[in-house]
Amino acid sequence: MNTDFTYSLKSIRFDEHYVPSASTRLTTNFANLARGESRQKNLRRTLKMIDNRFNDLAHWDNPTGDRYAVELEIISVELDIGVRTDAAFPFFEILKTHIVDKKLNRRIDGIVGNNFSSYVRDYDFSVVLPEHNADRAEFSLPDNFGVLHGTLFKHFVNSSVYQERFSKLPVICLSVSTSKTYRRTANHHPILGVEYQQNELSLTDQYFAKMGMQVRFFMPPKSVAPLAFYFFGDLLSDYTDLELIGTISTMEAFQRIYRPEIYNANSVAGQVYHPSLNRDDCSLTQIVYDRAERSQLAVKQGKFTQEQFIKPHQRILEQWAAEAAH
Repeated sequence: MNTDFTYSLKSIRFDEHYVPSASTRLTTNFANLARGESRQKNLRRTLKMIDNRFNDLAHWDNPTGDRYAVELEIISVELDIGVRTDAAFPFFEILKTHIVDKKLNRRIDGIVGNNFSSYVRDYDFSVVLPEHNADRAEFSLPDNFGVLHGTLFKHFVNSSVYQERFSKLPVICLSVSTSKTYRRTANHHPILGVEYQQNELSLTDQYFAKMGMQVRFFMPPKSVAPLAFYFFGDLLSDYTDLELIGTISTMEAFQRIYRPEIYNANSVAGQVYHPSLNRDDCSLTQIVYDRAERSQLAVKQGKFTQEQFIKPHQRILEQWAAEAAH
């Protein structure tokens, strides 16, 4: 094929003045927080949670607990598939952390990835999957489920656009699956904490595997539940302590807001842990978050992707994905 898939990056700072762009998925954690009457208070409190947690974990040479601050940059990735269209398609958004060391007056690069927001993933999970299973007695996955998305993501990470902008491979940090059981292991990392292992791969784990990423589960010090870390290479040796702390503090804050039943629970995950959103023994943050609206918007945005990206370019996309896989 002569079709040339190219990517362009846009960035905006995530701070108390953040306003989502027109192409941002409104189901995204940070976009949801930045809407409504409480938007600025939400953002200010979220950022304070992140800074406090960072200093709690980076406690060495930090006697007053305020040495560090975390700055967040939203990276929007647009995809141009090389045909005449009105505009490039908003492929996905990720977060880039930057760490400010106020003692040494320096700014340290953090990890890129963290949150992962994808229109095509909305299409796969909110359109393709429900339609495939609508009249089936048993749940199953469609053929090639997630292959296009995964191939596009790997293509982006290997692109010159990515490699010129970022020095390390991405790490995505998400919630554990409520459909799986996790068991504590004897492995303990000083920053990531105690490692858990699951009984089987979740659908999300399988989806990220098609993006070329493997998964490990760690419960950081003073956390109450493990987080899922999706990564390339070696999570424990490829990143510095401060880089890992930046990701933990950022994504744990979002999860405490979005899934308080798991990440702001009043009891700590035990030796055998089955996460649930039906437990009410948890503390709510003072941050307004509309979880029901988030689910509804995922369907709308999945259908938007179907109409604006998949249907008009299906032949090109399928042919490109098939060739790229070889």
